[in-house]
Amino acid sequence: MSDSSRDTAQGAGWGSAERGAYQQLMPVHVEKLSWLNPRTLWAARNGVLASWFGDPTGRTRSRWAAQRAEAGAPADRVIRRDVPDRFSFMVIGDTGEGDACQYSVVPGFLKAGQDTEFAVIASDVIYPVGSADDYGTKFFRPYQDYPAPIYAIPGNHDWYEDLGAFMRVFCADAPPLAPEPAPRPLTRAWWRSLLWHRPRPTDGQHLPDARKLRSAPEQQAVQPGPYWAIDAGPVRIVGIDTGLLGTIDAEQGAWLREISRGPKPKILITGSPLYVDGEHHPCAIEGGGTVDDIVRDPEHHYVAAIGGDIHNYQRYPVDVDGRTVQYVVAGGGGAFMHATHTIPRVSVANVTERDFRCYPLRGDSLAFYSRLYGRRLRLRRFFTLTESEATAVVSERLGIEPGRAPGPDARVTRRTRLVASLLGTGGRPDRASRFRLPVRKLYTQLFSPGSATYSPPFFKCFLRLDVTPEAVRLRCFAATGNRPQELDPPVEDEVTIALK
Repeated sequence: MSDSSRDTAQGAGWGSAERGAYQQLMPVHVEKLSWLNPRTLWAARNGVLASWFGDPTGRTRSRWAAQRAEAGAPADRVIRRDVPDRFSFMVIGDTGEGDACQYSVVPGFLKAGQDTEFAVIASDVIYPVGSADDYGTKFFRPYQDYPAPIYAIPGNHDWYEDLGAFMRVFCADAPPLAPEPAPRPLTRAWWRSLLWHRPRPTDGQHLPDARKLRSAPEQQAVQPGPYWAIDAGPVRIVGIDTGLLGTIDAEQGAWLREISRGPKPKILITGSPLYVDGEHHPCAIEGGGTVDDIVRDPEHHYVAAIGGDIHNYQRYPVDVDGRTVQYVVAGGGGAFMHATHTIPRVSVANVTERDFRCYPLRGDSLAFYSRLYGRRLRLRRFFTLTESEATAVVSERLGIEPGRAPGPDARVTRRTRLVASLLGTGGRPDRASRFRLPVRKLYTQLFSPGSATYSPPFFKCFLRLDVTPEAVRLRCFAATGNRPQELDPPVEDEVTIALK
């Protein structure tokens, strides 16, 4: 097995290495997607409008559900897979930027997933707004050689065009919804409708040709809607749709409570992680209660909750009344990398740094962003930190043992401390200050989004889950964009989850 980032700097993708073969999979022309581009931000405005003028996601989702029921989708929304008691499946989150970041994941994903029964995309299949014509280069082309079905739950970006393209691709080419009656003038709903982003009238004209890339019978999957459950062997996999704002409506909440009953072990897949960046986000349900209340209920027998949306890997083994539930962030499947060096020293739900895992390691994250902003600001000599320097300063600030020992030449200087502060590096809870917290929030909310101009290492990742009647083995594999990690994807984290 090849070295991981916890073993060596070369295992993390640093140093001179042969660029991966993923470039041969990419289209000749790749449109660069920048989240600093005003046109991109304007097209993705519906999330802001929903927070200002009311969120229509629940009502739209209910209409999609009714349409699928009329088309013959099972009332319980359960997909029944005839698989052995011992089988494997893949989980990959936040995939579809269509650039080198996404395609660098594909070779390792195909290698690790060649004998799996199916895959699940956990949030944000297509960026920036879920357009149908983007599915060719951002879904069908990259995964054309994955031999099994792919299911998905939508993320907020898939909802920016009211989920129409997602439903066409994953839900039996569902026809568009009929228009709703116009709202009364000058109401909040009227303003929302006036400003709402909608798909182009011609969107989807290239979809029939794109489908040919995944046209084999064994690749086909039809799901009953944007939320569903899969019964496969000894487990039930429950996928929920958290819409634009990271919540679920009352109708979906009632279904989730019903589908979660019974002794069968369950794994939740959600577009919004329940534990992330050292914080608890239980996910509100309209009308009362939270998703995490359902996960924690011992009668429901959840063993893991895996969420996308945040573009890295994190794992929190939380003790819930004497049993451990693994809360996982798995959004590193193709979009720009969300920093991990901004995560403060973890102390949440009795999970400490000793138990917490993340990828990339915080030091690698800080080194990555120091290079990025050194280039952007043309201050490379000041900003750029070696991976050893970044590891050492992160270890000092958080008061933790590093995931990988820094090199013997690593020195923590005034410059490295200043760069770490400017780039929002987390710290110890007992040393929080009025200055550090606003800087970290500003960095994570404004400066973290990147562009398609990255070069390896990309620090992407995906999951493989191996299921037996006794346990689930969850492994996080890395994809750096370098050839060595394509040929033998390194395992960055591994945990065995007991089912009995």
